[in-house]
Amino acid sequence: MWKRWFSYKSLDALRADAAALGVDGDVEFDDTPDAALERVTIAGRTLSNRLAIHPMEGCDGTADGEPGELTLRRWRRFGAGGAALIWGEATAVLPEGRANPRQLLLTPERIGVYARLVRETRAAHREAFGHDRDLLVGLQLTHSGRYSHARPVIAAHNPALDARTFVDRAHGITVDAAYPLISDADIERLEDAYARAARCAAEAGFDFIDVKHCHGYLPHELLGARSRPGPYGGSFENRTRFARNTLAKIRAEVGGALLLAARVNVFDGVPYVADPATGIGVPGPFPVPYIHAFGVNPDDPLHEDLDEPLAFARLLAVEGVELLNVSLGIPYINPHLGRPFDRPSGGSYLPPEHPLLGVARHFRLTAAVQRTFPDLAVVGTGYSWLQRWLVHAAAANIRKGAVTIAGVGRGALAYPDFARDAREKGVLDSKRVCLAVSFCTDLMRAKNNEAGQYPTGCVPRDAMYADLYAESIGRPTGAQSDKNAPAPEAPALGTQEPDA
Repeated sequence: MWKRWFSYKSLDALRADAAALGVDGDVEFDDTPDAALERVTIAGRTLSNRLAIHPMEGCDGTADGEPGELTLRRWRRFGAGGAALIWGEATAVLPEGRANPRQLLLTPERIGVYARLVRETRAAHREAFGHDRDLLVGLQLTHSGRYSHARPVIAAHNPALDARTFVDRAHGITVDAAYPLISDADIERLEDAYARAARCAAEAGFDFIDVKHCHGYLPHELLGARSRPGPYGGSFENRTRFARNTLAKIRAEVGGALLLAARVNVFDGVPYVADPATGIGVPGPFPVPYIHAFGVNPDDPLHEDLDEPLAFARLLAVEGVELLNVSLGIPYINPHLGRPFDRPSGGSYLPPEHPLLGVARHFRLTAAVQRTFPDLAVVGTGYSWLQRWLVHAAAANIRKGAVTIAGVGRGALAYPDFARDAREKGVLDSKRVCLAVSFCTDLMRAKNNEAGQYPTGCVPRDAMYADLYAESIGRPTGAQSDKNAPAPEAPALGTQEPDA
């Protein structure tokens, strides 16, 4: 049975627990959010604050990949919410790279609808604040790789993941040693697809694009592809070839029309499973040395090794990346690393550590990147679990040079105008913050409707998604779901996008 870890009634109580856990050096809180509300200039653009919305996918596009009405609603709410950096959600560059049948897809014939998305986001910001000069709006470009919903596309075999990646779930068929890798020629074509999508993003009016290198998707899997033969595997030079080539092709395609960004895993970790006796997450089987991940010590992969992530960050900066968003973990195999939670999504494991330890890991590793590259605009992750005090933690990290901008993911689904409240009230509303109870992820994993995918949002805080959640588990709709209600069973890994 899951327990509620977050029960703090005061900031001092939260500080006391951080001290008791020995992470008060990493997790600090200013008394006010002031430092998070300071201006910051990135590539000549001045933002009115240092708060961002992370790329939170809504799984609510149309069947052909265009933004749907719920997509537009979510982006308008983000635009009006006050965060000066909106890091738009994962958008596939090829149809076969979509993580679910309602994921967004950016191609030349869809530029017009994406231009509408940008216009309406900016219009909402102007209506709320009088102008949009302080706003950066970007889009994350992706290929879901082994987590593509139509068919896994894998860059390298990983025995710890292959056995959990379904080719045909209905018949229990998973990836095996004979399953083909994506070819070098197809990787080269994928580089071109990213460049075409970047051109589309520029024409649609986005300010920046993110070449996504996190959470187990194809470009990220290439970073750990030590076992892959050929020019895209083995050495660090080869494993970073896709990133270098893609960024060079994007620069050739769009010139200076777009700011270049990347969201990057700096620590992958290992797969976790639920202990059959307790339900608590424990490391699953993995080979040692564990050569299949990025940012891990291969001889002790429960711990990070930042040598290659820091080298990759340096390479990205050389290639023109000016915004680097730091992330951890792979949500399909170790979700507690990426998003510290109280209640797990249905079918997953209970937290194997106090969530404050997960928050501290995010802050500590992000600080290592920021302090190595003090002139690079680094966006940090891991704030949502801190609820109403997340902006106080953001302020502390910014003040001490541990990050440039603090990003909020799940918390923005629950509370899209958190930045506006921080600015206008100096404090967040405890009745609106994310509760870290994973119902948004449950909705992402629900496939039992005509579209083959439920849209996702905050079930406890948004009645629309409470009704959708109730529908997904066969309950009457019309009232907000009980946040303690049982969640639907999660499907097997490799069949859904669980980043929310």
